Amino acid sequence: MKRSEFKYDFPKELTAEYPAEPRDSCRLMVVDRAEQTVDHRTFTDLPEYFNAGDVMIVNNTKVYPARLFGNKQKTDAKIEVFLLRELNPESRLWDVMVDPARKIRIGNKLYFDDELTAEVIDNTTSRGRTIRFRFEGTNEDLYAKIRELGETPLPPYIKRDVEPDDRDRYQTIFAEHRGAVAAPTAGLHFTDRLLDELRAKGVHIVPITLHVGAGTFRPVGVEDLTKHRMDSEEYTIPEDTAEKVNKALRSKENTVTAVGTTVVRTIESSLSVDEMLKAGSSWTDLFIYPPHEFKITDRLITNFHRPESTLLMMVSAFGGYDFMMDVYEQAVEEEYRLFSFGDAMIIK
Repeated sequence: MKRSEFKYDFPKELTAEYPAEPRDSCRLMVVDRAEQTVDHRTFTDLPEYFNAGDVMIVNNTKVYPARLFGNKQKTDAKIEVFLLRELNPESRLWDVMVDPARKIRIGNKLYFDDELTAEVIDNTTSRGRTIRFRFEGTNEDLYAKIRELGETPLPPYIKRDVEPDDRDRYQTIFAEHRGAVAAPTAGLHFTDRLLDELRAKGVHIVPITLHVGAGTFRPVGVEDLTKHRMDSEEYTIPEDTAEKVNKALRSKENTVTAVGTTVVRTIESSLSVDEMLKAGSSWTDLFIYPPHEFKITDRLITNFHRPESTLLMMVSAFGGYDFMMDVYEQAVEEEYRLFSFGDAMIIK
């Protein structure tokens, strides 16, 4: 397929700049693939679509405040450093993106405050660099300093200023393992009350961890989708998660619901020889677009995604291209709130 086949128009005012309050009060579009129907509900209605023994998989990655601002040694020029991933805790090496890239070269010293500095070690891409932090203290002290100085990395299409409350707004209730520079946004809609209701019905809520990288916002730069390459992202699937998922798959009666596209990428990347879910840790660069045969995912809870994005392509592979593009037209007509802080859908 071609990138241009995933275009759609939407009014700019439908871009949600804040989450619903409370979070589970957002709208929920219920999309039935078999019947080719759409129903309009509220996220608080979600438990109606689950039965005892069903499995819901969530991503428990935790967003850290990845955007740092500082100055370059000697020139005192203002610079921005966007932390992508930690390469080596012992040597404090990180992959980052920098701005302005043309002024930040190997050997440059960067200053963030009196305690935290860094040296540029390598060029990785046009904007990418490897840096080594210089900091007196333990690694936990370093992470605390980054949290103190860093800014929440809101998606680039949210144009408002970052606010202190965004540290909580852009974090799911499942967040546990630090490592993401973007939230797995389908999880933003859940509340303690909703989880209690699901568990009371006998639903198994189990985690995976996939640390979302900045590549989630990277546009597809080619028209021919076979030529696009995804950034690799690290994931972990616990043994208990695999056991519960595989039990549901073998039952033929219970469903496996992925909360978000990051969960889908994870579970569809880790298959045993008998096409069951395999526990363990690895990296995935899986790019899912139509047509694609899903082995583990029965149902998907997700947000409404940007035109021509890899996320929309995955959703179209799961729900069916023609049907899902019609669904998106309906979402715009019905004025659903779009993207990271927007409304949700469940595709079943």
